[in-house]
Amino acid sequence: MQTSISALEWSLQSFEELSTTRLYDIMQVRQAVFVVEQTCPYLDADGYDNISHHLCGHTPVGELVAYARILPTTPTYPEHSSIGRVLTTMPYRRTGLGRMLMTRAIAATRRLHPHLAIKIMAQHYLEAFYQSFGFVTTSERFLYDDIWHIDMVYSEL
Repeated sequence: MQTSISALEWSLQSFEELSTTRLYDIMQVRQAVFVVEQTCPYLDADGYDNISHHLCGHTPVGELVAYARILPTTPTYPEHSSIGRVLTTMPYRRTGLGRMLMTRAIAATRRLHPHLAIKIMAQHYLEAFYQSFGFVTTSERFLYDDIWHIDMVYSEL
């Protein structure tokens, strides 16, 4: 039986604060969604997890059902913070959890990096979803790992 999204527990942790069990859960759910579901083989362990904060939504029994990675400036985005690896697990899609997750991710990114605009590389089909939060499209669509993407920026400082 699916837990109501209002009953989910949320945590925001730096890499150093993650338990090995929580890190394993994160890696497992990211690979299930991005590699297996989207049939997109790519290197998930990209070297940015250790400088990021990890926003996790989990059921009262600990099942990870929502996740986003919050990054400081990186070589990819040297003048922006970023939110990436945004996901909800299949049973929780179309429940409003994605909206709840992004609201929390934006707020956490603004707290952690208050003087930086947020830049994301969004899958193109989610453009309207991200626009509904105030993100503005800043690029033409492009193929990244065989999936159409766009760059978007949120700059309400």
